[in-house]
Amino acid sequence: MSILSIASNASVWRGYKYYEGKRILSWKQIGEHGFEGEVAGSEKEPYHVMIDTEHPKKSTCSCPHAEGKKIVCKHKIALFFAAFPKEANRYIAEIEEYEREEEVREQERYDQIVKYVKSLSKEELRIALINVLVEAEERDSHRY
Repeated sequence: MSILSIASNASVWRGYKYYEGKRILSWKQIGEHGFEGEVAGSEKEPYHVMIDTEHPKKSTCSCPHAEGKKIVCKHKIALFFAAFPKEANRYIAEIEEYEREEEVREQERYDQIVKYVKSLSKEELRIALINVLVEAEERDSHRY
């Protein structure tokens, strides 16, 4: 179990952004698996962060979101990435690969739709358009 695997996707992304934005003011290794540091947050004073890479749930942060809880906040992730920059590089490479794959999937879906629409007769196209508009109206009316 790593600290990244128990964090929310939002915390990992925000932590990466904090790392990338150089919001880790200072850090040092404390023991074989421990790291502590100061991370600039939204408050005037930086947050004190301690991470334990062997037992991530023992990690702490003085931010309001994580203080006294076993939550993995963005500050813990930022410190983790500062201590392990190769992990930050691996993380962003995975994100970029996913985005490239998603673009390919979107293009394939678009191509399928274009092929389908071109295969329809004028009457079939009218019926399909009416059905889509009715479904969209029904979806919109259920939102409120």
